[in-house]
Amino acid sequence: MTLESDIAQIKTQEEKLRFARFEEADAWALGSLIREMSASRKLPMVVDIRVAGRALFFAVLPGASPDNAEWARRKINTVMRYHKSTYRISREITLSGQKLDESRGVLPIDIAAAGGGFPIHIIGTGVVGAMAVSGIPQREDHNLVVECLCQFLGIDPAGIVLGSESA
Repeated sequence: MTLESDIAQIKTQEEKLRFARFEEADAWALGSLIREMSASRKLPMVVDIRVAGRALFFAVLPGASPDNAEWARRKINTVMRYHKSTYRISREITLSGQKLDESRGVLPIDIAAAGGGFPIHIIGTGVVGAMAVSGIPQREDHNLVVECLCQFLGIDPAGIVLGSESA
């Protein structure tokens, strides 16, 4: 896949993977799903879900490091600033040849243009929160979130999850 096709596909994901509602119980159920899927695959993952700045779900699986929690925090900050998935931002930054740094009004210590962060978008309301995972390569982080969102929302993941990276 090319950068352009990745970006187009991720935009489609962001449009399709929206919620009719999202409450504390939904955060627990979705976070638990991501945690269980990660555990069954023996992934060294951190899972973080926040709405309106409130931590609603947080889990650390064996093998994850304290740095993974920092990556998740930075990914959530990125989603909340731009209302886009962090992998889309990563691909857009790569395509533009620019950096996500002070020249764009952000501090790299607080922002991460790396896959694994995804907006919690309520239909008719907009982005109210973000979820992030960290622990495996960024494209795999992103695909894990998308796969779990598809399962949670009852959407067939065929044709939604990104294929192998070539760009």
